[in-house]
Amino acid sequence: MKVRKSIFSGSWYPGNPAGCEKEIKSFLKEYPTKTIAQRALTGGIVPHAGWYFSGSIACNVIHCLKDEKPPDVFVIFGMHLHTRSPSYIMTDGAWETPFGAIEIEKSLAGALVEQFTFQIETAENFTQDNTIELQLPFIKYFFGDTKIVPMGVPPTQKSLEIGKAVADISQRLGLRVKVLGSTDLTHYGMNYGFVSHGTGPAALDWVRNENDRRVIEAMLAMDPDKVISEALANQNACCSGAAATAIAAAKQLGAGKAETIAYATSYDKSPGDSFVGYAGIVF
Repeated sequence: MKVRKSIFSGSWYPGNPAGCEKEIKSFLKEYPTKTIAQRALTGGIVPHAGWYFSGSIACNVIHCLKDEKPPDVFVIFGMHLHTRSPSYIMTDGAWETPFGAIEIEKSLAGALVEQFTFQIETAENFTQDNTIELQLPFIKYFFGDTKIVPMGVPPTQKSLEIGKAVADISQRLGLRVKVLGSTDLTHYGMNYGFVSHGTGPAALDWVRNENDRRVIEAMLAMDPDKVISEALANQNACCSGAAATAIAAAKQLGAGKAETIAYATSYDKSPGDSFVGYAGIVF
């Protein structure tokens, strides 16, 4: 089996099992999620910065998705794409993590390729992108042999149809599925060319309590169209297609409620005039 090499291990997150496990055990102490985990969950939205900045949020979202029987497959929507981007998918092989490789769920991926047009990624030929890879050690650690279908989905209506099809096809194939949408929120400051509200405490307050809050509210309302339109209008989600598609899939799978696990910004770890917002949400 051909294995896609991890690109960000050893830099954005630890490159060995012991280092990853140490971080994960530390992350699990940071957010009280016991009450959330007591109800059946379909999926969630995770951030994808380096683990130092947002790994704790992503870890706790994914940990909350554990229940009595592990899923057969995690479908992970991600990639930094714009409205004219193609959709991407990996249909075969496996993806490397410090805990061992995660196999691709070929039957679900193959059925999606029959129904939609994708740019196919392989173990040898792929786009270097952190949005999906940063989640994989958590999935491998908590869910063992569960397989994945990794996809890049732009912020378009077609992506929402792909999300719905993920639910329909997985049910037809008899696969237990969990879905994840990977996105960070507002990228604010000179480093990102976005300084509409100046600098200093007032700018940070605007990002935290207004700009990020608007897109989070759309996510909590489970309104995928609003997530996309909000992000395109206000630059408050870098991968709104991924978040919206996860919501569309979760709703098709029967999820009717969303809940916030955590919110933070990179400013909390590294204060400065440029910073990024992160949210963890479960369905």
